[in-house]
Amino acid sequence: MGHDAQRAPRQAGSAAPGEDLDHDVEEVIAAVLTASRLLVGISARALGRTAPSLTLPQLRALVVLDGRGPVKLAALAGALGVNPSTAMRMVDRLEAAGSVTRQTNPGNRREVVLTLTEKGRRLVERVLAGRHTEIAEIVARLPAAQRAGLIDSLRALTDAAGEPPVAPWPAPPPEAAAP
Repeated sequence: MGHDAQRAPRQAGSAAPGEDLDHDVEEVIAAVLTASRLLVGISARALGRTAPSLTLPQLRALVVLDGRGPVKLAALAGALGVNPSTAMRMVDRLEAAGSVTRQTNPGNRREVVLTLTEKGRRLVERVLAGRHTEIAEIVARLPAAQRAGLIDSLRALTDAAGEPPVAPWPAPPPEAAAP
């Protein structure tokens, strides 16, 4: 961060297209890192309000299991970008907390299949709902035109990373008119 942290960011569109492409890349990286810091903070706060003893990596494991259904330990480790022994230690803690079950794969007894329990599913739902609420409050402060541009930019970023999309939450029902 050091030397670049003190450089003032350029206004969007202030340089001619193609001018100083390396600087543009660094501006994008700085913006993504700042947004990442914001989003990690939101996740940590939602987790702290809901399940203070759960770590962010453990939450990520639960979210993967919630999104993919039952998976083998090796697949979970791959999705988390950790080695299988690290994933196994994480699963040990999640199983002790009642959030995950493991069963021997009937097709290959050397493999373990992991499944999210109902308790684990409810936990994921509560944490994601808390995250959703805080992000909604922030997004609501953006002008509509900036929201539209943000959708395209974030989809491009997550597509480039191969991150599967999250479906939009249903809109809340309209508030009843006061009598």
